[in-house]
Amino acid sequence: MRTLAALLVGVMFGAGLALSDMINPARVQAFLDVAGAWDPTLLFVMVAAIPPSAVAYLIRRRMYRPLFSERFFIPESRTLDWRLFSGAVLFGVGWGLAGFCPGPALASIVLGVWQPWLFVAAMIVGMALHRVTPPARVALSKSQQV
Repeated sequence: MRTLAALLVGVMFGAGLALSDMINPARVQAFLDVAGAWDPTLLFVMVAAIPPSAVAYLIRRRMYRPLFSERFFIPESRTLDWRLFSGAVLFGVGWGLAGFCPGPALASIVLGVWQPWLFVAAMIVGMALHRVTPPARVALSKSQQV
């Protein structure tokens, strides 16, 4: 059931991306071109995502666990560190240059053009490199040491 639910949610997400034309990298890049031919479509999509997300978080607070999993996977850390900041910068620069982020890239591979395939291949290489790269050593403060 969990796999079927994930598949259905993924198909709905991909259909929403296609319907809103967020699989078009030119649309994303035009949103980022605030000094030129700015296209506010992405802003409307982001604002429209707030109400369903808020409802989902309210529903989650009332649930003991998800329907098809043992627990919720929600980040608990509120720490802003160099890894988070550098990852966000890297993501933003890549998103601005390529016009793709993972969801729209995966949704657009069905279009039969080569650009999303190249992006997805690079994304897979990056994920593999992350798995084989040793974690950064983080110095713990005295209160964090056991």
